[in-house]
Amino acid sequence: MSINITMPALSPTMEEGTLAKWHVKEGDSVAPGDVIAEIETDKATMEVEAVDEGTIGKIVIDEGTEEVKVNSVIAVLLEEGESADDIGDVSTAPAEKPKADEKPKAEEKPDEKAPAPAKAEPAPKPAASGDGKRVFASPLARRLAKDAGIDVSALVGSGPKGRVIKADVEKAKKDGVPQKSASGAAAAPAAMDPSGLYEEGTFEVVKNDGMRKTVAARLSEVQSTVPQFFITADIRVEQLMKARAEINAAAPKGEDGKPEYKLSINDFVMKAWALALQQVPEANCTWAGDSIYYHKVSDVAVAVAVPGGLFTPVVRRCETKTLRQISEEVKDLAKRAKTKKLAPHEYVGGSTAVSNLGMYGVKHFTSIVNPPHGTIISIGAGEERAYPENGEIKIGSFMTVSLTCDHRTVDGALGAQLLAAFKKMIENPVMMLV
Repeated sequence: MSINITMPALSPTMEEGTLAKWHVKEGDSVAPGDVIAEIETDKATMEVEAVDEGTIGKIVIDEGTEEVKVNSVIAVLLEEGESADDIGDVSTAPAEKPKADEKPKAEEKPDEKAPAPAKAEPAPKPAASGDGKRVFASPLARRLAKDAGIDVSALVGSGPKGRVIKADVEKAKKDGVPQKSASGAAAAPAAMDPSGLYEEGTFEVVKNDGMRKTVAARLSEVQSTVPQFFITADIRVEQLMKARAEINAAAPKGEDGKPEYKLSINDFVMKAWALALQQVPEANCTWAGDSIYYHKVSDVAVAVAVPGGLFTPVVRRCETKTLRQISEEVKDLAKRAKTKKLAPHEYVGGSTAVSNLGMYGVKHFTSIVNPPHGTIISIGAGEERAYPENGEIKIGSFMTVSLTCDHRTVDGALGAQLLAAFKKMIENPVMMLV
């Protein structure tokens, strides 16, 4: 019997992806473990392996096809003795998973004497928005919204993954809900078409890929739903620069004569930030709607710029790792991020992030919190500056850092304590070794 090969879910939240490339063609024989295709999401490019032995009888989805739903049939695998003529029509609609309480029943002949079973009441359907997409909401939020006559699909959820919770309904009862258009969909500003503003031939139109669409959607959502505040500090870095130079100079040489490692300023920043979160554990947290998660370990994400967007791979338990381990891990994650070869578990999670533009000569900037993270720290360039001390003008090396906090989890004083702990680590790097 032929076997349907379906679009895999590469992460728990993946709903669709792009079938970027086929490594096989119709008629090719495959064995378990053979790479047959490449799938692109907004964050990664992953290889799909065959799980059964057979022959590719039919490729249903052409390479380059976008927005292929998870569980859609993308190809058909023939077993021994079968031919492509046996396949027939193939539906590309995603296969529905059986319900947990659904059990297969043996065929039974109807008993003519038995009374007809009572007609079952239809199960309530999940709430849906005007475009037919499912709206995630807690049972309590649905009940409260129904009692108040509020359309739950019109609400913007503040819970995990945009889930509508009790607080969202209470806010809507107090402040009102977004106005709906005549079609019933939530009113939204129309996207501006600037094509008429520019002379023909003076610009090039490039279609947004999945990553850019996701970045735009998430940042727009964050700016409108997450209350953020920023605090800034100037930090002296003479001791840090000295420690870095001494450690790099002492690095053993490999067989090729090159040092086995070379620490960057960002490696020290990652370590110092992870330890600061351990010293101020109340700030090592993430927002979860009805609750706040306080984390016992420092899982620190690092912002990596890639063509068309941004990755934030996570260094797990960063506080327990040496500077050399952090350096090697960040280099590996950054390298694979630029080629979209990260696995989903490598760029999800974490409670905070580090964004460093100092290597570009940027003196000062502020970053946007990436939910569910509670904080993100922005690192500027180290530079010599004049400063007054005891009535004299002196020269010292400083860098400006800015901390962005989600005010729902980290208040001003708490954010100041966290930044002060980080500053102490950077100005006295020997403390990172204690």
